[in-house]
Amino acid sequence: MMRLVRTIAAALVPSLLSGCGFHPLYGNGTAGPGTAGTLSEIYVEPIPDRVGYQLRNDLLDLFNATGSPADAAYRLRLTLNEEEQAVALQQNTNITRYNYTLKAHYELFPRGSTSAAKTGDVTTLTAYNVAAAPYLYATVTAERDAKDRAANDLAERIRIAVAVFLRGAPEKSR
Repeated sequence: MMRLVRTIAAALVPSLLSGCGFHPLYGNGTAGPGTAGTLSEIYVEPIPDRVGYQLRNDLLDLFNATGSPADAAYRLRLTLNEEEQAVALQQNTNITRYNYTLKAHYELFPRGSTSAAKTGDVTTLTAYNVAAAPYLYATVTAERDAKDRAANDLAERIRIAVAVFLRGAPEKSR
């Protein structure tokens, strides 16, 4: 009996979702192409510093873009702001943990335009532990990993925001 209920539910869910206007964001749906092709036509401008380089590479991977401005339909400009805050202290006042906050402001420009079609701000927080004095390499590695995780998280959030915008943008503006 339970197997029959599951089979019927599995058969009904896709039809219910299509009836309510649900369309896949990245794939090809019945309402036309998804945003995957448009995302690959976004040129991500270079971003200074190591974290900016990591964020740009993550975005290029997520957009499946070539990184070439020649044929880009859109140009994405980002500015970053980094903060580190000591959050855990031992009794002898040694810092044992840092919070790392990465903030990005992004602007999406259509080809040939000087005014942004979409702008936004995205923030993420990661943390890392500070190892005792003889293990300085462990601290450096933990800090780098926290920054890489923050860049990856921002890239994911920016991709979603841009994809949702492009999905709702009229076809002629793409």
